[in-house]
Amino acid sequence: MIKSLSGRVFLVLLLGIVASVCLTLWLALGERQNSLIKSRESHFLERAEQLVMAIDALPADNRGAFIKMLPRLGIRISLDPDLRGALTSNTANANAMAERIGSEFHVTSLPFVQCPSFGGSGPNAACENFAITLHDGTHLSFVLMPPKMPLPPLTADFYLYLLLFLVCIASLAYLVTRMTIRPLQKLSQAALDLGNDINHPPLEVAGATELKQASSAFNAMQARIRHYIEQRTHMLAAITHDLQTPLTRLRLRIEKVSDHDLRDRLITDLSAMQDMVREGLTLARSMDSSEQRQSVNLDSLIDSAVLDATDAGQPVKLTGETNMSIRAQPQALLRCVNNLIDNALKYGHYANVSVNRDSNNIAMIHIRDGGTGIPEGELEKVFTPFYRLETSRSRDSGGTGLGLTIARNICEQHGGTLTLRNHPEGGLEATLKLPGKALTS
Repeated sequence: MIKSLSGRVFLVLLLGIVASVCLTLWLALGERQNSLIKSRESHFLERAEQLVMAIDALPADNRGAFIKMLPRLGIRISLDPDLRGALTSNTANANAMAERIGSEFHVTSLPFVQCPSFGGSGPNAACENFAITLHDGTHLSFVLMPPKMPLPPLTADFYLYLLLFLVCIASLAYLVTRMTIRPLQKLSQAALDLGNDINHPPLEVAGATELKQASSAFNAMQARIRHYIEQRTHMLAAITHDLQTPLTRLRLRIEKVSDHDLRDRLITDLSAMQDMVREGLTLARSMDSSEQRQSVNLDSLIDSAVLDATDAGQPVKLTGETNMSIRAQPQALLRCVNNLIDNALKYGHYANVSVNRDSNNIAMIHIRDGGTGIPEGELEKVFTPFYRLETSRSRDSGGTGLGLTIARNICEQHGGTLTLRNHPEGGLEATLKLPGKALTS
């Protein structure tokens, strides 16, 4: 079964055109057959008229010999037919014959007879039979043979023309399909590009009126979405940025509290608030796709993230390589990988990073930790902003609940996916999949 819309449109057009041509050919052949039958019948009647006049002018003794000498060109003539089975009304050909030879001859339709093997379209065909009474009362029987319907000759030229005809039809169907489907493909690609980059250039408004309307509507939608995202991003960034100043002043004042226990608790809560503000500002930046995209060696970027962690004394290990490049925002993508590594170190004590690629040039980055994992029902919920698990996994290490949200935002902006799973051998594994292209050696 054809699943693509272009294939279905092409097949419908091709079959529709072929069916229309076949119907036209069938009607033309039918009309040709009717024309041949009428022409043959007219010729037969004209010849029969001539024979009647000739036989009527001959003496009665010479008529039998004359009839035997006649060529059998679609007419069989015999003397003294049996008139007992005459039809009550004449056929159309009998009436036409009567009009031709005049009222001095009497024409009577007889029952149809089986055609002789030498004429007609076969031994089972029925031939029209009528009797003509001459001036002297002699009766003649005329049997009109039905015309054979020859099939068109199937020569080599016929097959060549048929092949050229089918090629022309297929080419026409392909052109119409391409003209119909190409705008849909452009619109589909534009929607995909919009999902990856909200600042992607708008569609070109060109083509037919309907296509211009669709392109203009799509561009207007993109502009509105970009405006809403910019408003939300700027609002979040402004809030988180403006909160830093009063929090800093509040920290300075807390330092003056004389009660050491109270001061320590207040400083702890204030530090948590400052962390949330910083993470909120990072979240706002992760929604901002203003950073220029460029071709990035994915292996070098991941190696840089792992090297920064190991230089800081963190237990991070890297295995494998993708040998791929990706069109990305380098700083944003590096932040995504760092968040996943930090998450593994924070909750699982170490991070094992393994990378590879599949046959479709999809880079797969696996980051596994040594923790206890999380419940299956929470694997998607942890991507919700500010969502924190009510387990020791969160309480021991703190956190704002924005790290995975930021990582997924960046990943989706690059056309990738980010999923979590509990590894069968223990620990939580984050899998980052990014489309790219293989590096040429």
